[in-house]
Amino acid sequence: MFPCTKCGLCCKNLDKSSIYSYLDRGDGTCVHFDSASHLCKIYEDRPLICRVDAYYERNLSASMSRDEYIAANIQSCRDVQAAEKLFISSID
Repeated sequence: MFPCTKCGLCCKNLDKSSIYSYLDRGDGTCVHFDSASHLCKIYEDRPLICRVDAYYERNLSASMSRDEYIAANIQSCRDVQAAEKLFISSID
């Protein structure tokens, strides 16, 4: 399971990849992101692309290991946190 820190930065950087364009409200932030709580307003019903574990199972399990996928997601998370100068040590 992906160790999300709930910083919200993945939801505020959608303009970094075109696969999220349908969720971008126009400023790189997801239309479902709650800026006050830094949480998703539709978390239980969020799109598959936002569900790290389910997305892996459906689309990538045949081409890479779960550990590789989680490691890549953790690295992406660290990169965006570093770019924003937000350092959260609980991501492993």
